[in-house]
Amino acid sequence: MQTQAGDPGAFSGFDLNRVPTPAFVVDEVAIRRNLEILTDIKARSGVKILAALKAFSMWSLAPLVSEHLDGCCTSGLWESRLAAEKYSGEVETYSPAYKAEDMDEIFALSDHVVFNSPSQIARFSDVAEKARTAGHNFDIGLRINPEVPLGEVEKYDPCQAHSRLGFPVSQLKPEHLQGVSGLHFHTLCEQDFVPLKKTWDRLYPQIKDMLPDLKWINLGGGHHITRDDYQRDELVNFLAQIHEDTGLEIYLEPGEAIALDAGILVGEILDVMDNGMKVGITDISATCHMPDVIEAPYRPTMLGEKDQGAQIRLGGPSCLAGDIIGDYVLPVPMKAGQRIAFLDQAHYSMVKTNTFNGVPLPSIWLWNSETDALRSILQFDWSEFRDRLS
Repeated sequence: MQTQAGDPGAFSGFDLNRVPTPAFVVDEVAIRRNLEILTDIKARSGVKILAALKAFSMWSLAPLVSEHLDGCCTSGLWESRLAAEKYSGEVETYSPAYKAEDMDEIFALSDHVVFNSPSQIARFSDVAEKARTAGHNFDIGLRINPEVPLGEVEKYDPCQAHSRLGFPVSQLKPEHLQGVSGLHFHTLCEQDFVPLKKTWDRLYPQIKDMLPDLKWINLGGGHHITRDDYQRDELVNFLAQIHEDTGLEIYLEPGEAIALDAGILVGEILDVMDNGMKVGITDISATCHMPDVIEAPYRPTMLGEKDQGAQIRLGGPSCLAGDIIGDYVLPVPMKAGQRIAFLDQAHYSMVKTNTFNGVPLPSIWLWNSETDALRSILQFDWSEFRDRLS
């Protein structure tokens, strides 16, 4: 999911004609700024912070991320490989369910392997013991579901009714934690400090007596720590208090916070027609390039959008009738050949792109808003589409 907010930041001065379209442009200065905020939280609270690769896995910036954070949290074997190969620091792996054939390598790559249920821990206990005998060192964790639904969009709330994410805390018993070194919970989605505090206040009394035998607790992601209005001082005090109360090492694993307001998606208007209102077709596809626009749904903010004027409905080049981005008052004339850009597209959009209908993937560019240096990171051709098929 993507935030509906969007700070244009330095992108208001970026010439959209400098890149081919469609294209993601990421400002490394903005990434560094976000990482520095997270580093400050680490320093003042004593917690460890992992980068959630599911939200932002632009490994060209791995050295910068690794310089500031303590490692990566991953969502399965392939992300674990990426973390181990490109990043430094700890690797935490969590999946709602693991494939048996992946476990040898996951145990070898990971410092923490977090399971979704006690039954999975039991199922793979022999594999874990074999991996330790082979010399691999890792902790076992259990993801719990605090059963405190506070999400703004139900289908993005890990605590929604009948959620598949995490073992319900109401069912948790001390015997479930045999061989477990830590607990993990992730209940937030693009939220500030208040829901985290409410969740902990409800959760802590239920798990307090089980914590003395553990080493760590992971408060997951979904924390918009780098957003301007986030209550960072309150978070620091809260994290320090948890450590004092529990004696445990504390982890956070934000993803969006690393890349918040750090990237744009640049496109071109290909045609304009009138069907009761102006309709613009662009080479940016909601379906292929910003799928959360349809799945969430949400309306991405346009760079330079005007407050008043005639609206134009923008949609992508695919044949899907629902490939609609939204209605906008464009900052440029409504004609073919004009460039447009959508804000805050570095997180999730980049990792979710697809080639449905043969729509080309956006190229990826790294920009430095301080020096104005622009570097091509990756450009795709039609073989990306061809080679996924048979």
